[in-house]
Amino acid sequence: MDLLKQTISKIGELDKEAMAKAKERVDNLIKPPGSLGRLEEIVIQLAGITGELYPKVDKKVVIVMAADHGVFEEGVVVFPQEVTEIQTRNMARGVTGVCALAKQARADVVPVDIGVKVDIDEIGIISRKVKYGTDNMAKGPAMSREEAIKSLEVGIQVAEEQIKKGKNILATGEMGICNTTPSAAIVSVIGGYDPFEVTGIGANFPVERLEHKAGVVKRAIEINNPNPKDGIDVLAKVGGLEIGGMAGVMLAGAANRVPVVIDGFISLAAALIACTIEPKTKNFLIPSHASKEKGAVYAAEFLGLKPMLYMDMRLGEGTGAVLALNLIEAATYMNNEMITFAEAGIPV
Repeated sequence: MDLLKQTISKIGELDKEAMAKAKERVDNLIKPPGSLGRLEEIVIQLAGITGELYPKVDKKVVIVMAADHGVFEEGVVVFPQEVTEIQTRNMARGVTGVCALAKQARADVVPVDIGVKVDIDEIGIISRKVKYGTDNMAKGPAMSREEAIKSLEVGIQVAEEQIKKGKNILATGEMGICNTTPSAAIVSVIGGYDPFEVTGIGANFPVERLEHKAGVVKRAIEINNPNPKDGIDVLAKVGGLEIGGMAGVMLAGAANRVPVVIDGFISLAAALIACTIEPKTKNFLIPSHASKEKGAVYAAEFLGLKPMLYMDMRLGEGTGAVLALNLIEAATYMNNEMITFAEAGIPV
């Protein structure tokens, strides 16, 4: 708990002076003001995060949190639970979707076993297991409050280890069969939405069985009665260990003034947890893509985050976040490589 408290206490505001200077420079680059749209917004936000007029995001990493879920036993997914272990191992081998896209983006992939139901002895996987999967949230709390805090602190620790290695931008990813179910519960509780509004098909769950899945989410919320104003309580009662880990990464990024790129639905659920714990965290988050998963649009709207990519993606793993790394770095190239009207000798 001490690490979590210390991290929260370090989260401040964006550097308004740096943002004003960055906006002045961007507005005076040799182009019509505003003509590069979101790229301009991104570099101004990066200046506010880092306090630098010429921020860099060339040392990239996607941290992939992996964990299992007890609610699997409620029949809310079509894939076997063993897929979590298999795909976590494949992360270390560099052969998953996020690994392929990360190679193109020149980003490291750091898989973390924070709660897979079996032990994984694989080179390249960081073992920080809080427990062997969550308990079934449809019958009681997914985890204890202490375990929820521990999952947050694992995320903080892993993120800070990467920052100490020189990483200047973080992306969040996850692996956990049926984790759209706790994510829907989190969005429903914190956002105040009906579970039937925000529960989607996840990994190709049959549409005709969606009512059952949403019913499980509804029952979990009713049984556990999480406090929507207490992010730790929501995480403990209807969340997931990998969701807590990603929320911890976000808190650590904000505390260390390092931008964090969030992925799709599961990452947005983690962002809801992080921003409920400390609302200023939101300023340090950069949304990536509009996940096709049903509840993502509700979560993004509630957070006030506007995705930059519309690719009809819903894989997770951090794939959308890694794609967005390219555009975020492009924004810094715009800022660093373009000249101003004055430098071009053009009076304005």
